[in-house]
Amino acid sequence: MPPRIPAPSHRHAAPSGPWPFLDLDDHIDPKQLVDKEPSPSIQHCDHQDANKCNRCWTGYPQSLFPNWTPAQQKRSRISKVVERVHDTCTIHYVDVNEKGEFAMSESMVVPPSGTDAHWEFMRKPRPKGTRLRAMFLENISGPVLQMLGTKYNIEPFYFSSSIGWIPSRYEEEVKLGHSDHITISLTFIRTMRNPTTVPPSPRSSYAASTTSLQQHKPTDPGIDTQAPLVILSSDRILLPDLLSLHMVRSHMNSTIISYHPSQEHRTTTASSLHSRLNAAGHSVYWNTMFAEHDDPTFVFLSLLWYALYAWDEALEVLYTHICSVESRVIHTNDINFTQELHVIQAHLLHYESLLDDFRKTVVFVLDTPYPGLDNPSLYKPEHRDRSKELMKKECNNLLSEIERLEKARRMQGRRLKNVMNLGFSSVNIEDSRHMQKLTEAAVKDSAAMKQVAYLTMFFLPASLVAGIFGMNVKEINPSSDGTFRHYFAAAIPLTVLTCWVIIAFQFRPGRSESEEPSLAWRILGRIGWPVTMAMEFFAKKEGQDRIKRPYLSRWTPPRISHLGHQGEDDTTDPVKLDY
Repeated sequence: MPPRIPAPSHRHAAPSGPWPFLDLDDHIDPKQLVDKEPSPSIQHCDHQDANKCNRCWTGYPQSLFPNWTPAQQKRSRISKVVERVHDTCTIHYVDVNEKGEFAMSESMVVPPSGTDAHWEFMRKPRPKGTRLRAMFLENISGPVLQMLGTKYNIEPFYFSSSIGWIPSRYEEEVKLGHSDHITISLTFIRTMRNPTTVPPSPRSSYAASTTSLQQHKPTDPGIDTQAPLVILSSDRILLPDLLSLHMVRSHMNSTIISYHPSQEHRTTTASSLHSRLNAAGHSVYWNTMFAEHDDPTFVFLSLLWYALYAWDEALEVLYTHICSVESRVIHTNDINFTQELHVIQAHLLHYESLLDDFRKTVVFVLDTPYPGLDNPSLYKPEHRDRSKELMKKECNNLLSEIERLEKARRMQGRRLKNVMNLGFSSVNIEDSRHMQKLTEAAVKDSAAMKQVAYLTMFFLPASLVAGIFGMNVKEINPSSDGTFRHYFAAAIPLTVLTCWVIIAFQFRPGRSESEEPSLAWRILGRIGWPVTMAMEFFAKKEGQDRIKRPYLSRWTPPRISHLGHQGEDDTTDPVKLDY
């Protein structure tokens, strides 16, 4: 199973952050504060003269960006890639010529011993008429990262955002009417077969994991939105994927660089995205667009459709799974289903933020036009307007599709909530049935207790006789001084007092429908319960239905709230007790 991706540090996503990978508790290197004006440690190199160049790429990124100290490179994990000097990197190339045709599509392997040869290849001018070159990096090594960063003057934020899975989008190196750099790093969701049950085929669009399948053991379901979501009904998973692109837009010299993470995350391979771009170039719709408009952003925009396809497939799988869960919840009330529903709901909430990042990325491309379009020597006004209008149309097409995906996600969230309510209702119904069975068992137990009580009453006379014959009274034991009169003199009053207290605790004095009895009346009414009961009995007997407890008929007692004070006599109207 692919591991969880790291939680993104959004504060370190773009060059606008003045302290790259320096948190508030981190110490700032005093050397950074010495220079009044930060400047590269090497003079600008045009990489044309091999003697002057002299492997100028080896000091990247600090050679071009002095504020990126070794400590910051380590925190951003760029140094982890730079140190991989013995890895072999494969670069898949695509060249687009001035007619919008995909003229060259090949792969180049860069072994550790071939770094200098590849640097020479990068320094050479491109074939004549090449409008754009796209490079897809597979298993990027340290030297390749440094060469690309130095050759195209790439902000280290592109590599740090790609390595750390940080969503980002920004423009840099803007030269009005000529060129600029744009960068996007976009996390999206893609579906694939569960690798723990079905190993990937050689033609899969994702890379095989370097970890053995036998090492993965089922774990308890937890809510971790950075980890893949297992879909049991279709034996698939929904896993995070990354689309990380850096583009240098310049007239007849544009470049697209696509970074692909390590194989352990099962992300889209560089060869797969390379073939997808080739397929787009052979599409009638896109090929016509590339031929009529040389704005390199259209090629960049076509790659964003890969993320949209992935989202659409993932939400289709999730929709089918929710339908399956609905059927299971109707026929069972297993609590494990409830836990699974909560996990899916948490992922759907996380997908909301990812789709919003996708929308913002398309809006960023729309709001960041190619600066060369404003150069009157390169583009006529009508050509510029048509290009911008077409870009607006294509971006709106993408935004419309993203809105559809968001509506589908919201619909699935509401449907999932309905399933959760159905599951809770089923559990409550089952609990009610269980409580009914417990009540029936309690009734049976009470019947058994009645039988025990009857049996006790059967032996009560014998127990009474045994108790009497065991008494030390003169009539039974001549040597004793006690008599039966002494016994009855103590037993009868105690029995009466006990009965009085029991009835007093059980008895409730009469109350009015509109008033609540006072504390004094409740206490005195219970203590004098025989008098209270007698008054209520005679009141009911006289048929005075309008006089109910604690109202009395003719006789008016003193107000309880004014003990010791007799009110004025009034024999005509009933008097209400003061509660």
